[in-house]
Amino acid sequence: MQKLIQQIRGFLHLSQSEFAEQLKVSFATVNRWENGRTAPNLLAQSKLYDLCREEAVPVYDMTLQHIAGIAQSIRLEPGRVLLYHGSKAGIKGSIEPKSRKQCDFGQGFYMGTEPSQALTLICDYESSRLYIVSLDTTRLEALEVPADINWAMLVAYNRGRMEKIQGTPFYNRYRDLIADKDLIVGCIANDRMFYVIDNFFIGNITDAALVHSLSALQLGKQYVAVSQKACDAVRIEREISLSYLERLFLKEVAEENRTAGVSLANDICRNYRREGLFFDEILDGVTPGGD
Repeated sequence: MQKLIQQIRGFLHLSQSEFAEQLKVSFATVNRWENGRTAPNLLAQSKLYDLCREEAVPVYDMTLQHIAGIAQSIRLEPGRVLLYHGSKAGIKGSIEPKSRKQCDFGQGFYMGTEPSQALTLICDYESSRLYIVSLDTTRLEALEVPADINWAMLVAYNRGRMEKIQGTPFYNRYRDLIADKDLIVGCIANDRMFYVIDNFFIGNITDAALVHSLSALQLGKQYVAVSQKACDAVRIEREISLSYLERLFLKEVAEENRTAGVSLANDICRNYRREGLFFDEILDGVTPGGD
């Protein structure tokens, strides 16, 4: 947090004494923070949060810049991809494909191409950690899923939304699509997209609206190691802890993203309400012998 405090004070154009006065702490306290000898307690970080909000200090952007600087310093061998993983309590032991089963691409170890994807998922947890990792993709059986209706149906399969047509060729198509794969690569259903796809599953928007939203949002990708072989190809490059102050701002961004997702879904629903099929209509059209 040492560098972040220096950035905040620099943004505000305050001396250490002036900064201390704003926060009602001593000059020595600010000096110790900036020298890395101590860190602000929760009360001090709450005061920092109020000050930063009042003065429109871009703490979220500062956090991303800090992470980007660390990422740029990492040198990788050919065949390795730099990715980000968020953990609610930190990684303990070896990396394994042990997320909840009903995630976008099933049980696995989830990594994203952008740090913001992971950050907003873990901001509610006090012991959360962001990991910069690298993945050796050279010897993995991989499936890349384009941002289209097949992506949505694969997510539906993995989230248990297709159980009523279990055993049909349509159902088996998505089951077999990921069978024997080590790595699945596709769009991430982030805070903005989650609301849209959930509305598709519950019947509020059509497949046409969903596909248009996938294009409009320009989502980043997630890499999911679904086999132990793929997990063994993951290497932790850096571990980054999040301060209380940073998590407060991350929560704001997460809420803003969710609100934007709601607004987008409503606009798309109005624009494409007469085009395409609803999720139940797609499943109802599946016959036991067909797809």
